[in-house]
Amino acid sequence: MESNLTKPQESHLKSHSASYAAAGVDVTAGYESVELMKKHVARTAIPGVVSGIGGFGGLFRPELAGMEEPILVSGTDGVGTKLKIAMLLDKHDTIGIDAVAMCVNDIVCCGARPLFFLDYIACGKNYPEKIAEIVSGVAEGCVQAGCALIGGETAEHPGMMPLDDYDIAGFTVGVVDRPKMIDGSRLAPGDVLIGVKSSGVHSNGFSLVRKVFGIGRMEDSGESLVGAAMGLAVSVAKMLKNDTEIVNRHYDELGCTLGEALLTPTRIYVKSALAAIESAEVKAISHITGGGFYENIPRMLTPGLTAKIEKAAVPVLPIFNLIQKAGDIPEHDMFNTFNMGVGLCMAVSPETADKALEALKGSGEDAVLLGEVVSGDEGVLLW
Repeated sequence: MESNLTKPQESHLKSHSASYAAAGVDVTAGYESVELMKKHVARTAIPGVVSGIGGFGGLFRPELAGMEEPILVSGTDGVGTKLKIAMLLDKHDTIGIDAVAMCVNDIVCCGARPLFFLDYIACGKNYPEKIAEIVSGVAEGCVQAGCALIGGETAEHPGMMPLDDYDIAGFTVGVVDRPKMIDGSRLAPGDVLIGVKSSGVHSNGFSLVRKVFGIGRMEDSGESLVGAAMGLAVSVAKMLKNDTEIVNRHYDELGCTLGEALLTPTRIYVKSALAAIESAEVKAISHITGGGFYENIPRMLTPGLTAKIEKAAVPVLPIFNLIQKAGDIPEHDMFNTFNMGVGLCMAVSPETADKALEALKGSGEDAVLLGEVVSGDEGVLLW
């Protein structure tokens, strides 16, 4: 029997506070956003979903049959300043994919299957159509990951954020059977490193990207404080015009504009990674995010082991060559900031490496052999 908790009442749709609206928060816009996003949320429904959106909590009943010792795994993240690119292009239907990817790709590193997802959107002003557009991306990410979007929050922050600005963060919960959990404890010298290609910059390193291309840079006029304040509006307008020109600039080596390349959604590796885990002896997985190779790959290693990677095997994407050239960035810094074309790194037994590659490619991924695990404490050795 279904509880009333699973059926949010519609009476709140008549709610309205003129005083609250005058303070900058329009609750009716919030209700309209919920109505517009329902069709997107419905796409993510999977067995286990108990509640609809609009209640005080999202309810989910996991199927744990056949598991010896179920372990819940959680992850939370945002998309960083990639949001600036979405705002400049006025394109908001993919940034939600990034929010999901950053969370679910993390927990699959343990071998966990995502069950459900919740989002949080903070905005200067709630424009229902824009909020629904953002959530459509979240829903698409959930579909790609095979998890349900069971709730979230949209909050207006008048006086704290510009009206057109917003931020998004997400939270996911997954499950893994403890005997099958991937924690790197079985790693040994000779294990093979496999790299799964990324779709681009993904959602990390955008502060450096924006600095390299001059996005968000305001010229120093050298005026007095009063003069600078008087000219602030003009400076901001010039900056926005300049930023728009920058992101809409076409690069032949990219085959698209800079903005289109940068806004390419983060690839979601859940289904392909789980397929590889089922087919091969996967001992460790690393999601290559902020900090690049040097920060993330050591996180999957145990003491006394090093990831020895052949640089020539890394499928460096054109966007990274462009960033490095435009910013005159040292190679080490590139590999210490960006994924460089590898979004996920797996360590597998040499006997099952071919099976892992076959499973990944059968799931639509482009995967390559990067190197091997060796003895040592260097963390990552690029040669």
